[in-house]
Amino acid sequence: MAELPRVDRQVKNEAQMRDALAASRTTLTTLPGLGTVLAAKILRHIGDVSRSPTEHHFASCTGSAPLDASSGKMSATGLNTGGNRALNSALHILAVCQIRDGGRGQEYYRRKITEGKTPAAVRRALKRRQFIPGPEAGSPL
Repeated sequence: MAELPRVDRQVKNEAQMRDALAASRTTLTTLPGLGTVLAAKILRHIGDVSRSPTEHHFASCTGSAPLDASSGKMSATGLNTGGNRALNSALHILAVCQIRDGGRGQEYYRRKITEGKTPAAVRRALKRRQFIPGPEAGSPL
């Protein structure tokens, strides 16, 4: 019985999120693997995507852009621990769901793995592709 008030609040919050998403007229929820709660979280953190002048700026702000970790003759990229960590987490969940559930995300993942990329590098690239305008990735914002 103690769980009932918590569940009731959760249902009300999700209904409010659905209403807010409908009012914003976003197409975020059309992306595979993106439900109401995650879409609302992303919209809350992004706001207006046009604030980012380029997709590279957006990736840097979300912490999904790779960092150069090269030294001498060795060329490598490292994990970016900067940016909006909550938004990065939401993009990570979205990327993992798309890899798991099939479709374009899974095709992209498999193609990049066969090209020799590491799973972490491919997930980072998939996170970055989610909101890039153009035919390669559907920009829902």
